[in-house]
Amino acid sequence: MKIVLAIVLGTLFGFVLQRVGATDSRVIWGMLTLKDLRLAKTILFAIGVSSFLMFLGIQLGMIDGGHMSVKSAYYGVLIGGVLLGLGWAIAGYCPGTGVAALGEGKFDALVYVAGGLLGALVYTLSYESISNTWLFGKISEGKVTLAATEKYASLMPEVSPLIVAAVLAAVFIGMATMLPRKIMD
Repeated sequence: MKIVLAIVLGTLFGFVLQRVGATDSRVIWGMLTLKDLRLAKTILFAIGVSSFLMFLGIQLGMIDGGHMSVKSAYYGVLIGGVLLGLGWAIAGYCPGTGVAALGEGKFDALVYVAGGLLGALVYTLSYESISNTWLFGKISEGKVTLAATEKYASLMPEVSPLIVAAVLAAVFIGMATMLPRKIMD
């Protein structure tokens, strides 16, 4: 049953990505160059709404917060984030939008996804030789979240997780609402 749910939700996610233009590298390039911020507005709005709904689901017992996976921060994660951002800017895709664009049959997305899989293979093959280097040195101690769950401590333990989620949702939705359609011409 879980695989069916994953396929249904993944298909729905890909459909939404396509409908908001996230599978079009020109739309992503417009966002990254600040010439068309409609996609950025959509992303900010989606983060706000989904964050609130997730924590509401956890508080109501509808979602098992123990399934949230919070990773420790490592120096290699910072480098990986920079590489991901550069790849996103160059290719016009992030991993999710690249796969959805591949589903549309776009050849450049095929090249992007193949490159991502090749990069994952290289990382997997080199992991043992780099696992004891400075790349895996922790930046912070432990795993914490902004709002407490069953498994992780909160950065603000005195504040209700639902209030934290509501404030974050309001901030992200407010940013989406106030962000202009474009900043540069």
